[in-house]
Amino acid sequence: MDAVKTYRIRSNIAEAEASVRAALQAQGFGILTEVDVTATLRNKLGIETAPYRILGACNPALAHASLEVEPAVGAFLPCGLALRENESGVETTAYLQNPLAMAAIFGVASLEAPAAEAAARLDAALSSVAELG
Repeated sequence: MDAVKTYRIRSNIAEAEASVRAALQAQGFGILTEVDVTATLRNKLGIETAPYRILGACNPALAHASLEVEPAVGAFLPCGLALRENESGVETTAYLQNPLAMAAIFGVASLEAPAAEAAARLDAALSSVAELG
């Protein structure tokens, strides 16, 4: 089981991020955390990189169900999603954390149901705006 699933979005990172946010919201997810990796590396190290953003997506009901089963799963929440614009600026790669892989780490059978639902909803959201990488 892969820890990360990759998608290709045929737009620049700003348009891709807007599409991804809307698709996630339609699946019951909100964004709890945001990191502009490009700006951070520029400000802290003076390094210029391709546009790269990390979003932390959370579906409150699924997060609650998971935390009720195994409180330590909180170390893996929210679900991580990274967006990286290619060099030409016309395509963005989305890297999505696999909730099933994260649940498997704990070996607790009751985590499988919320993880499977999260994985299905996240895949539905990303597949609605992208192609599999």
